[in-house]
Amino acid sequence: MSKKWIFRTRKDGAPTPDSFQNVAERCGVSPRLARILWTRGIERPDQLAEYLSPGLRYLAKPSLWPGIARAADVLAEGLRQGRKLAIWGDYDADGVTSTALALQVLRHHGYDALWHLPDRREEGYGMNARGVEKLAEEGVSLLLTVDCGISDVSAIERARELGLDVIVTDHHLPPEALPDATVLCNPRLADCPCASLAGVGVTFFLMAELNARLAEGGSPRLDMRRTLDLVALGTLADLVDLEGQNRILVKNGLLVLAEARRPGISELKAVSGFAPLASLGAGQVIFSLAPRINAAGRVASAETALRLLCAEGCDEAADIARKLDGYNTLRRQEEERITEEAMAQAEASLNDPALVIAGRDWNQGVIGIVASRLVEKYHKPTLVLCADGDTLKGSGRSISGFDLHAGLSRCADELLAYGGHRMAAGVRVLPENLEAFRTRFIETVRRELGDEPVPAVQLVDGELDFRAATDFVFLKELEMMQPFGVGNPEPVFQSPPLLVKRRRLFGPQKNHVLLELTDESCGITLPAKAWRQAELFPSDLEGRRILLAYSPGIDMYNGAASVDVRIKDWKLA
Repeated sequence: MSKKWIFRTRKDGAPTPDSFQNVAERCGVSPRLARILWTRGIERPDQLAEYLSPGLRYLAKPSLWPGIARAADVLAEGLRQGRKLAIWGDYDADGVTSTALALQVLRHHGYDALWHLPDRREEGYGMNARGVEKLAEEGVSLLLTVDCGISDVSAIERARELGLDVIVTDHHLPPEALPDATVLCNPRLADCPCASLAGVGVTFFLMAELNARLAEGGSPRLDMRRTLDLVALGTLADLVDLEGQNRILVKNGLLVLAEARRPGISELKAVSGFAPLASLGAGQVIFSLAPRINAAGRVASAETALRLLCAEGCDEAADIARKLDGYNTLRRQEEERITEEAMAQAEASLNDPALVIAGRDWNQGVIGIVASRLVEKYHKPTLVLCADGDTLKGSGRSISGFDLHAGLSRCADELLAYGGHRMAAGVRVLPENLEAFRTRFIETVRRELGDEPVPAVQLVDGELDFRAATDFVFLKELEMMQPFGVGNPEPVFQSPPLLVKRRRLFGPQKNHVLLELTDESCGITLPAKAWRQAELFPSDLEGRRILLAYSPGIDMYNGAASVDVRIKDWKLA
């Protein structure tokens, strides 16, 4: 492990106070937690209250979101007029949960709607004219997009030609030329409380406003808290920043997920290895529940995942959940095969500052995951491509020091299409242009990053010995910082020198490692675990002293509380 450890500092560059005792007393927390929160820009009592207890009262009013109020008016009027509505979603977890949420609100008020989730292989992402024409043939005159639409200029133009009113709800970056929709709802179109909402977050605010409009006609209002399990699942799956409004939605949504009143959620938790009423953290949703929802769109049809979330009975939901679990197994097998082949190619290009990897028989539903795994291993901007008809379709991931979208724009004349943002992007290229594109892209990265490898960075929140790490009051404070994720990373601490008393591999493949470590400054010994990293801990570590970058927490295995030490990185002391 060759990460560069850097102590976290304030983004605004404010100097660190000599003491956090006053801040801690004002906010009613420990000085240690006050320091962590100060580094993240949270220092006033009102900020801290909202951060640690982000109740639904902190949600922004619908009028503060661009397009929401008008979109609710158009939908409510159209439904009351008896116009046929269709929902066009997306095949990933964000799009599926958005579609399920919209259907739940509509059905509560006695309205049904057609829906369409595009096939990843046949249609690709977003809207298409043929699908719009088919909906028009079925009598649809009102079309709602969720988690897509902001870039679908031609498809929306066709819908308008056919007489459809189109309400777009999306969260992706808008293009320069916006589609001629009836209403555009996208937090990136104007100043609003949270530009980083997931697609399901935008759908939530629109359907909450529509719920109020429809209740004005005498229909009982749906308690929108019942939809927050979907909001949490979709938001976490889409890896958006867990700050502000997203934090409020996810924190409360995890509470609804724990209740598992939705049959599909209960059975999804069961096939993921959790008790139906188990409380889950953000990581467990991201790495266990979300992949099973995403697997449907990657290896089969996203409609299966939608049917799970809309299922009304446990028997039906259990059957679908088992099917999704099987899809996820297939997805993992494909992912492992492609990753192994991709890493073989990468090993032959270790001197290049970037990776452009291609395989003709690779599943395009998993190449984004493979790109992420290559970035994690090699810490280089990476593009993984596979055959898609007569072209190659690729998915890219980057590192913090390189703007992937900007880099691709410098190679645009070698590409048929590209899009995305700083850290992730998609490309399409002709097979005969692949080598020319690879050369151009690698040179683009080399000019910006140089020839020397860019070290990965491990941000550290401070120093913490094992005496402090076993303080359950402090560990409870850390739990209040959840959910952890993008924009709200889990605190990581640097240990004093620790004596390795024991090293043991575990797991079916012996790819996890457990270290028994003693902090000789206080005489406390704790077990520490690293997952899927056994090869990074040599067998001769026993008896040596190391420094640990780690996250402590409370483990409630079998109902008994113990200290859980999760290793993020290590160095010889």
